[in-house]
Parts: sequence; C-alpha cells; structure tokens
Amino acid sequence: MSNTYSQLYTHYVFAVQNRLSLINANWKAQLYKYMNGIIEQQGHKPFAINGIPDHVHVLVSMNPKQAPSDLLYHLKRSSSLWINQNKLVAGKFSWQEGFGAFSYGKSQIPYIVKYIENQEIHHKKQSFNEEYLEFLKLYEIEYDERYVLKPIL
Repeated sequence: MSNTYSQLYTHYVFAVQNRLSLINANWKAQLYKYMNGIIEQQGHKPFAINGIPDHVHVLVSMNPKQAPSDLLYHLKRSSSLWINQNKLVAGKFSWQEGFGAFSYGKSQIPYIVKYIENQEIHHKKQSFNEEYLEFLKLYEIEYDERYVLKPIL
C-alpha cells in the first residue's frame, strides 16, 4: 500500500498529581482549549476534553505515526508548563505519572463524547477512583492495586 489509513479512537484519562483538586472552573476552558491545540499540533484530531478539578478525560482520533505514550508526554508536559507559566495555581502544578487509554469503535464515539461532556454530573454519583477501577475491570486490564491509584500524600 502506498498510503496509511486508520480509524483509531482513544479515550485517555489522567489525574492531577496526588489527585489534588487544582483545575479551577475559572480557567479550565482555557486549559482544554490549549490541550486541544497540543493534540492538533501532534497530528491528531481531538473530539472531547473535559474533567473535574482532579482529573481530565480526552477523546482523540489518533494518527498512527505517534504512540499514545508520546502524545500524552507532550500533552501533560506542555499543559503543566502552561499552567505554571500562567501562575494558575499556588506552588508547582504537575500531572500524576501514567494514564489510562481505552479504545473505541466509530459507532461508540457519540456516547463517549457525551460521557466526557457530562463529567461534572457523573462525578456527583461516582468518585474518580471508582470510575477508573470500573474502566480497568470493564476492559479486563490487569492491574496492581498498589500502583493503579497513587495514594494522596
């Protein structure tokens, strides 16, 4: 084949270091817009970005030329630099190491977009820890409870 064609939809979930509630409602829309730009700059198509003060969900149509870990490296690094350069939090902002990555087919995308858009409502009923463990179990991902959710210090 002389060209590469793909349809790779990935839902990423990642948390603020120590799961502190640092993402403020006053600037989270700017953060998500900035993240959107990073994703596009890396050659991917963002579908949805949202979260609550301690974590973020991102749905991306992936370009197969870049590994998910490389995209998340750039996304987390650049966004934490942006938060720190703009002095949006007291002290130093950082994302927790690691992330969840879950794949979907095209027919599932509207449901996942709606799920991401409704994070504030969803988390009135379920904690981040419960949500994340549910994803791992649903997708039958083996995990070590000692490391899956780094304890809050």
